Amino acid sequence: MLSPSDTAALLAILSEDRSLEAAFSSFLSHFKRPFLFKACCAIVLLIEDKQTLKATQRLVAFYILNEVYRVDHPSPNPFMSILLEAASDESADKAERAFVLQILVSASTNKEVQKRTANEFITSYDSSAHTLLSREVLLRQFADNLPVDPSVSSFKKSEISAAVRDPDIPAGYEPADLEGLGQLRDQEATAAGLIQNSSMKGFEPPWVRPFPPRLPTQEGEVIWLMPDNNHELLWDHGMCADISKGAAVRELIAKALKGPLAPAQQQQVLTELEADPKLVYHCGLTPRRLPELVENNPVVAIEILLKLMNSVQISDYFKVLVNMDMSLHSMEVVNRLTTHVDLPTEFVHMYISNCISSCENIKDKYMQNRLVRLVCVFLQSLIRNKIINVQDLFIEVQAFCIEFSRIREAASLFRLLKTME
Repeated sequence: MLSPSDTAALLAILSEDRSLEAAFSSFLSHFKRPFLFKACCAIVLLIEDKQTLKATQRLVAFYILNEVYRVDHPSPNPFMSILLEAASDESADKAERAFVLQILVSASTNKEVQKRTANEFITSYDSSAHTLLSREVLLRQFADNLPVDPSVSSFKKSEISAAVRDPDIPAGYEPADLEGLGQLRDQEATAAGLIQNSSMKGFEPPWVRPFPPRLPTQEGEVIWLMPDNNHELLWDHGMCADISKGAAVRELIAKALKGPLAPAQQQQVLTELEADPKLVYHCGLTPRRLPELVENNPVVAIEILLKLMNSVQISDYFKVLVNMDMSLHSMEVVNRLTTHVDLPTEFVHMYISNCISSCENIKDKYMQNRLVRLVCVFLQSLIRNKIINVQDLFIEVQAFCIEFSRIREAASLFRLLKTME
């Protein structure tokens, strides 16, 4: 609908104490042709409310609705039904009914009316000089001018307006009365709220439809309704299966993540996994928790990784194992894995590079010497067992041995590299 600024301008035009012709000229100068219909729709909402506009403003509004589509538009006035309803409404003010009827009936009369103001017409109104017509007479007289819309059904004609009156605004108030009512809006705010929150669509009555009839039952359908059919019971053989073993393994793995298991508990986990390798998928271990298991129980970690070697998640476990902090237990796990299965070459190379960089970055000399010894022993084991091709890492490992040549194990690894070269 209209914006608040356009609504204020429209209300100012309806409130002008000038001739109807001048008010209509102001309306056309403010609302250009593409926006005329939208502005007229806003006028209809204000008219239907019957309390927002004063009597003089309503006459100006009716005059604009009639004049906009009277000359330039060859099609019927889309708001003709609103005008006819106002002219035949017996509960409306007689001066208003006479005014609407006068601008509808005769074009020559319009020339006389357009020179006068709405206030002049109301003050000079003489009921004896005007004959009011009934709705049936007006419909017969203006049947050709009514817009015909075949899409409008009887339900649409029976709808109620969507414009709802603000309950806080008392009936019959004047704009001057609003000065003493702090919670009430002035006339402009009332009109803007009515136009912004309403539309030309109304609320239609519900369309009551009967329930569709039932279709006849086909052969093979709803068999359970046939009493002569003998149903066979299906027994779920896994319903009473013993799941205590799986629960025991999950409980022990939860403890293994927090600290070392007792030898008996560790052996129980290994026995259960050996008896049912599928328990490894339900033991509660995730790739994120693998470093905790490696540091606390490397033997259990090795067994679980071996059981997961054919799963789609093994690459996630490898990524975590490569990026975890280097330690004796992590090298033990990797070394044991290399002797049992063929690990991906890129994984082994990445782990060796991680071990070398960890030794170079540590600040504590004692811990550095200790880790260098562990890495050198680990690399010698991989080389002697032909787990890795030393030529792929020759330069990196040689530089590592030269950097830590003061350590006996590094010197031994360097001599091993030279013999293989």
